[in-house]
Amino acid sequence: MWPLGCSRPFKILNTTNILSRGFNRMFSQCRRCLHECPQLGVMDDLQVLNLQHNLITGISQLSLLRHLVVLNLDDNHITDMSGIQALTSLRILTLATNRIHQISCLDNLAKLHILDLHHNQISKMENLSHLTELQVLNLAGNNISRVENLLGLDSLMELNLRHNYISFVAEVDLLPRLRRLFLSCNNISSLHQLGCCGESLSLSELTLDGNPVALETWYKQAVLRCVLHLRQLDMKRITVSLITLFQVFLCGWYAVQNETSVLYNEPSHLNNVTSQYSFQIQTQNLFVQRGIIRSIRATLKSKSLGSYSTENSSGSVTSLSLSDNHLAELDGDTLRLFGLGALDVLERGWGAQTASAVTVIAFRYIHFDAIVPMLPRIRVKFPNLHLIFLETNISRLPQLAALAQVRRLDQLTIHQQGNPVVGLALWRSFVIYRLHHFNLQRINSQEVTMNDVIAAERIFGTLGHVAATETPHCRLLFSVASDRQLQFLLEGRGRRAGLSPEELRDNGKLVGEGLSRALFNYPSRDGSTDKASERTATVDLYLQDLVRQASETNVKGEALHCLWPAMFAEMVRDCVLEMSDRAKSTGDQVYQDHSR
Repeated sequence: MWPLGCSRPFKILNTTNILSRGFNRMFSQCRRCLHECPQLGVMDDLQVLNLQHNLITGISQLSLLRHLVVLNLDDNHITDMSGIQALTSLRILTLATNRIHQISCLDNLAKLHILDLHHNQISKMENLSHLTELQVLNLAGNNISRVENLLGLDSLMELNLRHNYISFVAEVDLLPRLRRLFLSCNNISSLHQLGCCGESLSLSELTLDGNPVALETWYKQAVLRCVLHLRQLDMKRITVSLITLFQVFLCGWYAVQNETSVLYNEPSHLNNVTSQYSFQIQTQNLFVQRGIIRSIRATLKSKSLGSYSTENSSGSVTSLSLSDNHLAELDGDTLRLFGLGALDVLERGWGAQTASAVTVIAFRYIHFDAIVPMLPRIRVKFPNLHLIFLETNISRLPQLAALAQVRRLDQLTIHQQGNPVVGLALWRSFVIYRLHHFNLQRINSQEVTMNDVIAAERIFGTLGHVAATETPHCRLLFSVASDRQLQFLLEGRGRRAGLSPEELRDNGKLVGEGLSRALFNYPSRDGSTDKASERTATVDLYLQDLVRQASETNVKGEALHCLWPAMFAEMVRDCVLEMSDRAKSTGDQVYQDHSR
């Protein structure tokens, strides 16, 4: 086992062993109880020297080794670094587990790539700025209290500062190539002490475990908010679930910070992250924690919805379903669904009285295409609704047409954050036209006026009329949800003998909807599966028939190509014989005529 917190130095030693194989001159004197470095003047071309695990106190005897590239003096009694400045060819220097108090005598070591000083008694980071080629610096297990004096280390890729007394980190953002920063087991108690890490564009691995700040429940999410480019945190790869959890936290955090009614006007460097919502990642799982959801819930009630806030809280919240990836709760007349798994609540048996009391359903962090198959169930269970969509990835106008499946819709709220369709100029007019039969009162808290209805009719009415009159009947079958619905729409009235009261009500709804509007539809995945498979089977049969006919034609063509020479010779012979017979008969006829 290696000393606590020093896994990386031994990784460096492995690198040293690998590199040392490429050098011709090597010398090793390990565990020999040496009190001073051996006299190696006759080996002035020595390149690798290993003197670890001895009792050496000074380095000055090595000043003649001008060609030395690798020097390992780990686990000795060295108190200062004097004498090392003469080794101008050094690339790897390890002085771990010694008694060194100060970093010094490195002025002439411009070629140094790896410097390992872990487990010494160093209290300050200094005299390093000239090491422009240094790639790995290990100062773990020392007495350092501040990260500083890093300017000039342009090639540094790894900085190990585990097991120190660090309470403040500075100048990390000045290291253009820094990828790995290890700060485990220090005295960092606030993320404000790590502010410069957030400015680093190259940092991809960070460890903060063992610090007071890592004991906070929001620790990982807060670190991800500060350091946007991380790939590993505390030696664990950052997964999709952790990124999504961070996005949930970010929305709640920024809402609390915002004192105005506008929740989603985030700073540009945060907006770039939240715009990459998890729908663009290949997963639909959303991981929300209880504490974060409580924060978002409070925000939604107080200020996050701003002018859109229509969710009246009764003060009594009933949790219907809660797990690692979803939350469903009933707050008075408002049903809130967070995460894909929360949709299962809509499958439950709802009492008539309870369902009629629900007038608002808010969807958040659920892909709209996953909501569409649930709309018929909403139609049956909840008669009067105000639907709210936040972070549901509504991106196209046809998706809005799916809302025609509900029974009644008085108000509709689609937040701009996470719903690109709101950025389209005509989205509101399309909703008014397509859902005209609902007689919508408000869209995004704006009242729908008669002028809005007329404007929507002018824009989409002509298009719908042309589509309804010019589309062949066979194409209408694919466009409209069912044959029964198409028949009612074509007839223009829904009252026929033998229909139940519920069917009559549905037919009345269809008549009010109109064929021109019904053509703008968005079938759910479940509803279109059978038709899609049917079409696929038909296309497969058609293609197989085409292939068969082409194959037969090709076989016939090859056979004709093989038989053509013989056929051509036979045709020529037949023509010659026919001409010969014709000439003979003509000659006989002439002779007979002449004889007469």
